[in-house]
Amino acid sequence: MTRATNLPPISVTTADFDRLRTLSQASSHAGEFLAREIDRARLIEPEAATADLVTMNTRVRYRDDVTGQERTVVLVYPADSDISAGRVSVLTPIGAALIGLSTGQSIEWESPTGGVRSLTVLQVGNALTAGAR
Repeated sequence: MTRATNLPPISVTTADFDRLRTLSQASSHAGEFLAREIDRARLIEPEAATADLVTMNTRVRYRDDVTGQERTVVLVYPADSDISAGRVSVLTPIGAALIGLSTGQSIEWESPTGGVRSLTVLQVGNALTAGAR
């Protein structure tokens, strides 16, 4: 669950919105989190997405603000997820937190176990390069 205070503004492309809406119907905690995130997102056309916006199939370097650890992942749909290859599903708490953020933005949320998680997007880049699929 996202915390009610200080949520950063986020944007989701119209191309991603419908599929994300369908995924968010899942009964999991992450599905509920994803639903809340896309409900509050500003919808934009794909061509209006800036290079530093986290959209589906983008490479994201982020910092876990609780541990200080940095990680680079590609945000993908559940069928394409593979943690060992760095492909994180949007239907995980980290994935749902990342969607729609831009470089420099941070988000804080409550984990399913009640702890507080927080991350900051450090860099966003196109993941759809040769061999990334």
